[in-house]
Amino acid sequence: MSSQPLWLLIDDDEAFLQILQRSLLRQNIKATTAQTAQQAIAALADHHFSHCVLDLNLAGESGLQLLPELLSYAPDLAVLVLTGYGSIATSVEAMRRGAVNYLCKPVTVNQLIAGFEFLNKAPEVRSEPPSVEEMEREHIQRVLDEHDGNISATARALHMHRRTLQRKLQKHSHWRN
Repeated sequence: MSSQPLWLLIDDDEAFLQILQRSLLRQNIKATTAQTAQQAIAALADHHFSHCVLDLNLAGESGLQLLPELLSYAPDLAVLVLTGYGSIATSVEAMRRGAVNYLCKPVTVNQLIAGFEFLNKAPEVRSEPPSVEEMEREHIQRVLDEHDGNISATARALHMHRRTLQRKLQKHSHWRN
């Protein structure tokens, strides 16, 4: 058995997978790729993987639905969820379903590797509480996710005028990235 780690990369973007696979190989990390849930399950049957990078959106299907299935095949698999559209709600759900971390694209290979490194360290505790703006951003994002991105429904749920919500989202467009 090789001492070289073996990772499973699951994303529906073939070009992204190839670039990530080559970048990891330069870091002495061998990776197998899968573009669908079926390919990922088949790969798990053939190999023992130490790490998995799972895209949140797999051609319209949720990576969150695949996550428990992956862990049922390989309970010791460390799964990091990667997404282009992150939110507190989906990150909490990913962790609840067994992910060890959650990162937003774009990420560098070093950031991706570091996303798994905390498994060997004690967690860092934030020294100060979140600001009111951060708490508002998280709350708005959670309610927006609950309403599938529907601005009008989110504004009603927040008891806020739709235009006010749109201004807040535009002013803080980095919230949604």
